[in-house]
Amino acid sequence: MEVENPAWYCARTKPKHEHIAAANVSKSLGLEVFHPRLRMERATRRGIMRVVEPLFPCYIFIRCVLENRIHEIRHITGISSLVHFGQKIPAVPDCAIEELRQCFEAEEPMAVHDGVVPGAEVTIVEGAFLGFSGMVVRALSAGQRVQILLDFLGRVTLTEVDRKSLKLENRRVADLLPMLATTDNGDVAPAG
Repeated sequence: MEVENPAWYCARTKPKHEHIAAANVSKSLGLEVFHPRLRMERATRRGIMRVVEPLFPCYIFIRCVLENRIHEIRHITGISSLVHFGQKIPAVPDCAIEELRQCFEAEEPMAVHDGVVPGAEVTIVEGAFLGFSGMVVRALSAGQRVQILLDFLGRVTLTEVDRKSLKLENRRVADLLPMLATTDNGDVAPAG
């Protein structure tokens, strides 16, 4: 009799249900689950808010012998489907999950800085310059105010705005990848 080895599979969750699906798979089925999350600050109309967001929105990873658990997984609250191509449900290579896990200690969310740094493209989301775009020049007064270059009436103008009134443009997981390789003190983490 041949013993089957468990593998990692990717499950699609309902929107904003990653944590619910992960908890249900772990608690109800006793399976190993990995869903990396990021802790960050986000500018909103109410000011800077601390949020925890999934690295892969609407996806979690489950380790199991799929043939034995496929029907149970599909019926877990929060799971929409297993990622598949036609009839094939591919396994995620162990090395891919291991590389990700090295960045996320003890399944805790990774702290990611907001990226409002010199050179970042921003849009003003409140105040007199609402809707205008600009480029960050530098942070002022303990990071509460930011100096930006603003294209205003055909002239480039240097102005100061509250940091909470800015929205970082082109914020995608791909933009975060260089930051994921840094440690909390800003040093680059060693490769390999």
